Amino acid sequence: MTDKLTEPERTAQIDPLLANGWQMVEGRDAIHKAFVFKNFVDAFGFMTRAAIWAEKWNHHPEWSNVYKTVEVTLTTHDADGLSALDAKLGAKLDKLAGD
Repeated sequence: MTDKLTEPERTAQIDPLLANGWQMVEGRDAIHKAFVFKNFVDAFGFMTRAAIWAEKWNHHPEWSNVYKTVEVTLTTHDADGLSALDAKLGAKLDKLAGD
């Protein structure tokens, strides 16, 4: 089981993501970001690259895709909130998207 972030860990790991466009989800201990690409192929390519990392780390996002936009929500269900895995995957998604 993965542990929920402590307040100091949250500050160190989640605040940089918030500064890069992620937002807290109202009513949940989760973060969300919309990634907008040039077209559907670029959006789907991003999702494919992200899926490889999500599977490797055994941490899978809640996400949806409509044309060139990929909406992503990260939380750790086992921890009932944000964990280090969410911070790690969020940073990787930013990198894969070129943010």
